[in-house]
Amino acid sequence: MAEGESGLRAVARWLLPVAALVALALAGAPSLASPTHGIAMHGAPKYGPDIQHLDYVNPDAPKGGELRRAVTGTFDNLNPFIIKGVVAQGRHHVFESLLKRTWDEPFSLYGLIAESIDVPDDRSSIAFTLRPEARFHDGSPVTVDDVLFSWETLKEQGRPNHRLYYNKVRTIERPDARSVRFVFDTETPDRELPLILGLMPIVSKAYYTSVTFDETTLTPPLGSGPYTIENVDAGRGIVYRRDPDYWGRDLPINRGQHNFDRISYDYYRDDEVMMEAFRAGEYDLRLERSATRWATGYDFPAVEDGRVTIEQLPHGRPSGMFAMVFNTRRPMFEDRAVRYALSLGFDFEWVNRALLQGAYVRTNSIFDNSELGSRGLPEGGELALLEPHRDSLPHEVFDTAYHAPAVDGGLRKNLAAARRLLAKAGWEVQDGTLQRAADGLPLAFEILLVNPGNEKIGLAYARNLKRLGVEAKVRTVDTAQYQYRRNVYDFDVIVYRWGMSLSPGNEQAFYWGVAAADEEGTRNYPGIKDPVVDELVARMTQAREREDFVDTIRAMDRVLLWGHYMVPLYHLNDDRYAYWSKFGRPEAIPVYGTVLDAWWEEPGKAATLDQ
Repeated sequence: MAEGESGLRAVARWLLPVAALVALALAGAPSLASPTHGIAMHGAPKYGPDIQHLDYVNPDAPKGGELRRAVTGTFDNLNPFIIKGVVAQGRHHVFESLLKRTWDEPFSLYGLIAESIDVPDDRSSIAFTLRPEARFHDGSPVTVDDVLFSWETLKEQGRPNHRLYYNKVRTIERPDARSVRFVFDTETPDRELPLILGLMPIVSKAYYTSVTFDETTLTPPLGSGPYTIENVDAGRGIVYRRDPDYWGRDLPINRGQHNFDRISYDYYRDDEVMMEAFRAGEYDLRLERSATRWATGYDFPAVEDGRVTIEQLPHGRPSGMFAMVFNTRRPMFEDRAVRYALSLGFDFEWVNRALLQGAYVRTNSIFDNSELGSRGLPEGGELALLEPHRDSLPHEVFDTAYHAPAVDGGLRKNLAAARRLLAKAGWEVQDGTLQRAADGLPLAFEILLVNPGNEKIGLAYARNLKRLGVEAKVRTVDTAQYQYRRNVYDFDVIVYRWGMSLSPGNEQAFYWGVAAADEEGTRNYPGIKDPVVDELVARMTQAREREDFVDTIRAMDRVLLWGHYMVPLYHLNDDRYAYWSKFGRPEAIPVYGTVLDAWWEEPGKAATLDQ
């Protein structure tokens, strides 16, 4: 955001069409007609009002013990609602929302701070009735005033995604002392918006009368969640303590979860040092993302004698997109043909064999490993959605099954195809450097990294590009510099991972939307400006049936992939955990993967490991 620019004006420049007027009505609201316990994006929620506990928890899990975790980098902020600073891990332990998500359904929410909701069939509004027992950590009740303050403050001063969503509210009503109703812009119906309001974090109005909301802080903020912040070692570690008086500890939606007395996060300068600390027992659990380390790094005595457990746990969530990302705001990446040619320089087969132990799968869709990923050629509803845009989209969207850029025959043929594409686009080699013939612009750029583990992959890619006359340099920077440069789009190429759910929606505008391309702090890192993508994002939030929803997602997927805004890399179809053998976990694993909030420490096992 430009210096001095108001949050509302900034939002107006890139929101999907919303009502121009946001009003507050404090009286005259209709009474709640049909309150219910939960809501699903499509269809009915899995769990009924008589829910006792979730299927993927142990309702009798013991409380106590400690979970020690580790991350790389640093932090300088405990305020997760602004883009300033680097936020410490674990924010979800402290803050809560009106509704809570489950992880064995694509997208369903159940009452948390709100005991019930009321949503009409057209989803033009949502009303929440608050639980009278809901409390902040200082003992003060969570009130409708806190909900309204949270909405207003996040709408004006929060992160760009908060400003995007919450400005779609047209009016607010207060049916009674414990109820609040949000009415939406009915000219652009958005069936996901009631769920988004349900996930709005609720903060204390009274607390922020003496605390500046939009500033970084290392003072533990006031929340209402199952944990409070016990200790902060700035940039090095943070410890959360389970609140024994947590107001929601007996709710069925929480039963069997939040079992550890303490959860801590230690920060390390790089992953190799962090791995050595795990071997030494300095922390308890790793989600291993390195195939090489998984294959060769877990042969130490504690694994062999069973003190450390290693497990591959299945999941059914989409792969997301892990990719080399071209910043199309840079002149050298404006041309789709150039981006395609550069994509051909990535040799996945060699990287997977030589650097990744052959463990990975090439990513061919933003939603790989799920029903949402585009497959083959478009047909049926997917084709019908794309057909009106045939003249504005690449022909491959309609007549070619997408595979991550590669030419049959290996790297040599890939590079030959890349040379032809570059020559046709007006680039030629002069003095050993590839330049644009029209103006002499060299095809030279920096691959900006924050994770040293990606350096070998970046260097391998740069070596291949060198054979085309392209000068690509790999640079690894610290977390703070990387986050700042990423937020303001001061990079040529980055390596980034977009996570995806089984129910994508409004956040896709934040990732790929036209207006988001010019707003700092969004995740539209490629700078995509395609109105077809905006149209499809709007449509997915209006879909009533799952079939129409899936067609829309697949159509958007194809448009983004054939735009060659990034070089898709690879993914795993399971989660790989290594942990010191003091934990218990539920046997049932939901579709999104194991839920650490449902793990527990087995009584006596930590002491045995210490001995």
